[in-house]
Formats: sequence, structure tokens, C-alpha cells
Amino acid sequence: MDLSIAEVARLSGVTARTLRHYDEIGLLPPARIAANGHRHYGEAQLLTLQQILVLRALGVGLPEIGRILSEQVDEVEALRGHHRRLLAERDRLETLAATVARTVADLERSRKDGQPMTINRPENLFEGVRPDQYEDGLRNFPELAEATDRRSATMDAAELGAGQRERTAGMIRLAELLAAGTPASADSVQAEIDAQYRSLAELHPVTPDEFRAMGLGCVQNPSWRAAYEAVTPGLAEYQHTAIEYYATTRLA
Repeated sequence: MDLSIAEVARLSGVTARTLRHYDEIGLLPPARIAANGHRHYGEAQLLTLQQILVLRALGVGLPEIGRILSEQVDEVEALRGHHRRLLAERDRLETLAATVARTVADLERSRKDGQPMTINRPENLFEGVRPDQYEDGLRNFPELAEATDRRSATMDAAELGAGQRERTAGMIRLAELLAAGTPASADSVQAEIDAQYRSLAELHPVTPDEFRAMGLGCVQNPSWRAAYEAVTPGLAEYQHTAIEYYATTRLA
């Protein structure tokens, strides 16, 4: 397979300018550059482009995509990881769609009957739209929760959704490391924990003891534990162990 940049643009819906940009930043170099300077692409580049577009659709930024592509070794395992991300996002959107549909049906029924809408289970109104389980668990850390609320207040829906998707993506990356038998003390796992810590520290200083408490919350806080275990069994304890090791070796 030997496709010109125009042909790849037509197949993928990505502009030639974007493809050139992906090449310039090292994300998607062409298979070859002809004597006339034109870029040409093969099957391997099309598969990489598919991964880039999947991750972009999930709200992952280009620098993070570059890191993911550079670290992955097996294409099949990489695609399995992307598939898990897509399933998690599908479940979130299906829950949100069901909530809206249920509310529409209840409102239409009340208008038809000429009666005020009756809410038998108020919690049903907020399925898929309530603050995510991560933010809910932060209420055990008031100062950090307040800082998170201040940051969230300045973000639009797209930015909030991207933050939730990135947290999900991080959980999936840890799940992949757990499935591969990687020790919680390994550099690859600790890099994920370091990214989590730095993200929190940007909002508010986090002491070693506070970070340890957050790690413990992964197994003791019901909403956090459920979120981790929904990705893969054993992930909550894996995260806890990894945070404990990080706090002991890097924050002590």
C-alpha cells in the first residue's frame, strides 16, 4: 500500500495540513518522502493514524498521545486498551442518554395528565451527570476539594469531560500494567502515580500523609473502590499499593 497524503486525507477525513503537522511533531511520520517532497503512507501509518484519531475522540491531547504511542510495544494490546477506553466512554454516554430520556418521558407524562411532575427517586435525575466518583471522594480532603471546585468552576463542559476521560484513561493504563504482572513499585507504574500526584499538587499542596490517605481511600471509599474494580478486579488495591510506595520512596 502506497497512499499519497491527499488519499489519506480523503480516507480519514483529516486534512492534509493536519497530517503534515502530525509529521512535524513526530506523531505520524510518512512511510517515505518522494523526490518531489510529497509524503506517502502505508498500512502501518494508517493504523497509527487510527489510534491517534481514537485517542483524540476520547479527549486525549497530542503530547499524551505521543507518549502513549512511544511506549506501546504491541499493536494488538494497544488497540485493546483503546477499545476499553471506548467502552468506558460508551457506558458513560449511554447512562447520560438514559437519564435524559427518562426525564423527557416523565415531563411529557405530567404535561399530558395536567399534573406536576412527580419525582419518586430524585437520585435518578443525576445519573451520568453528577460530579464523578473521583470528585465525590475528595470531600474527605476539604482543602483539596475546595481547590478542585474552584478549578472546575472555570472549566467548560468539554474541559470537564476531558478531565474525566483522562482519569479513566489513567485507570485503564494501570489496569494494563496490572494485567501484565507489573509490580506496583515498577517505574512505569510509579510514572502514572507521579502524574496523579503532580495533577493534585497543581491545585493544592498535598502532604505525604494526605496522599497515603487518598491511596487508602481507593480501597476503603466505596465509590472509589467501585470505580477501580469496575475497570478490573484488584485495581483498587494495586493503586493503593502503588501510592503507598510512591509516598514512602519519593515524598518521605
